Amino acid sequence: CPTSPAAPLAFTMFQLTRVYMGNSMFRGNASLNGQLSHLLEENNVTQVLPLEPPDAWARQQKVVITYLKNFRQLVQLFNKERPTKFTQHLCCHLGCRLYPNGTAQSFYEVTLNRTALLSFHVPNATWELRWPGELPVAAFAREQLMKYPITTQDLQYFLNTTCVSILQAQSARTGKVSGRSRAPLVLGLVLGSLVLLGLALGIFLCTGGSC
Repeated sequence: CPTSPAAPLAFTMFQLTRVYMGNSMFRGNASLNGQLSHLLEENNVTQVLPLEPPDAWARQQKVVITYLKNFRQLVQLFNKERPTKFTQHLCCHLGCRLYPNGTAQSFYEVTLNRTALLSFHVPNATWELRWPGELPVAAFAREQLMKYPITTQDLQYFLNTTCVSILQAQSARTGKVSGRSRAPLVLGLVLGSLVLLGLALGIFLCTGGSC
């Protein structure tokens, strides 16, 4: 939908992973100011907007596809160790908004089976528990995510700096996509994938209530 001049510019990413008896299904997308930029369907990630030249996009695409393959193998391994017969839905929603007065807001939210699980506090680069009540899975996942720079400092930089700079470049180009916003969009997809992988370590290793 077209945005009004007073509405904030936005870059958002959404990724949903469905796991059932060791099988993983993926879907998701990224959008820049309301325009679909990337699409994730099962094993395929496509660039909808021509943000990168074909050769550069082919390299980035390979990174994401490799991640999806590794994720599937990891889930299959967990399922052999601790089989589950129920479906789990893990959803990651992240991005940033730039308001007309120049202020910005970034976010990263994770839900498990449609219930808030974790959120990323961007200013302090810390993960916070959102699950209502105690859940060993959530605590373990948070512990894993706090261990690595890619899921703390790197993610903070992407959300607080890179993501916002994409929107700043767009603010003077209403309805157009700036060439300066190429690689960071895909970087966001990869970072989101790595965070999801970290969450998987907690969720699927701790299935059953104990870690």
